[in-house]
Order: sequence, then C-alpha cells, then structure tokens
Amino acid sequence: MKKFLIIASLAAALMFACASPASAQLRWGVIGGATFSKMNKNLPEMVKGDNMTQYHAGATLQVKLPLGFSVQPSLIYNVKGSKLGTGDVARTDLSVGYLELPVSLQWGPDLLLFRPFLDVTPFAGYGVNNKIVTSAATVKNSWDSYNINRWEYGLGVGIGLEIWKFQVIGRYNWNFGSLADFASDVNSDGVPAAVTDMFKNANFGGFTLTAAILF
Repeated sequence: MKKFLIIASLAAALMFACASPASAQLRWGVIGGATFSKMNKNLPEMVKGDNMTQYHAGATLQVKLPLGFSVQPSLIYNVKGSKLGTGDVARTDLSVGYLELPVSLQWGPDLLLFRPFLDVTPFAGYGVNNKIVTSAATVKNSWDSYNINRWEYGLGVGIGLEIWKFQVIGRYNWNFGSLADFASDVNSDGVPAAVTDMFKNANFGGFTLTAAILF
C-alpha cells in the first residue's frame, strides 16, 4: 500500500504536469492553512490524545482537464502533532514537521462564477524536524533515540470551492504509516520510556483547512 500510494502520487504529478496546453490549463499558486491533528491510537485514558493546531504552507500546480476534472500536486511544509496526557506533570506534546507531496484529484462543475468540487488526495511525506515537550525536558530533532519514523503516507478526502483565482479546501486526512516501528527503551534525553511507547503503531490523523491563490 505504501509503495503504491507514493508511486501513484508521483506518476500523477508527472503525467499531468507534462500535459499539452491543448488538453489542459495550467496555473501555479501558493497555498497555506491550518492543520488540526492528533495521534490516532487506542491510548489509555491517562494519555488520551488531544488535538494540536499547527500549519502548512507551500506551492501548488493546478492542471485543469475536460469534464470538470483537475489534478493539483503540491509541495508543502506540514506540521502535525498531538497533545498527550493530562495535567502538567503527565502532559507530553509531540510535533513533527514534514516535507509533504499531496496530489489532489478534483472533480466539480464549472458554474462560471464559482466551481465547487470533490477532492481525493493521496500524500507522502518525510519528517525534517520534530519537538517533544514533557514536564522533564524539551527535546528537538531526536529521531533515532525514540525510533520516530520519518516517512508518512496516507489519503485525504474533502470538498472545495474555487472562485476566480482563490480556492479553499476542507479535507480529512488518514495517515496509514506508523510514528515508530517499535518502542524504544532509551530515555537518555529525559523523556520517559513510557512516552516513546506511545509512538508504536500510532500516527497523525486529522483535518486540514487550506487556502490557495492561483496565477
């Protein structure tokens, strides 16, 4: 599944970016917005994951096709995270910044003044930085010590609205990867081993609200 999604995303981006002007209309743009995410896992009540609000921003290429279809690959920096635990002592905040490639597959009728559309978006990303905050310490960019997996991949589904050069998309995203392949017993940086165990078979899922300006 992981290899299929990554290959499909890259193939779609390459194929439609190279489409001839006679059959497609191309527009570049900038995008950005809010990322609302939390760790998806059956966690004990004392470490139940809560939503964390972060952001994403980058560049996009819209390829408009006949019959209301369009393809829109983007390259963005997307920060995802989760608040874990309850109270000041048990609270742990984890955030990871990913360099991400989402490929938005869109369909919707052009109603002259505006265009509503449905959106399906496979994505793949690579973590470039992270931060873990506990009551004992704040640790940045530690990957190997806690076996945090830098690769992510998944699928988003949503709806959007396009008016002239402006576009807004609301999308829910499922992440199929894992934050770690196994739990680490290493806590040399002050983070309890119980915290690293939370990463096992867990990932970030949630909602994104994205605005774009197309030129």
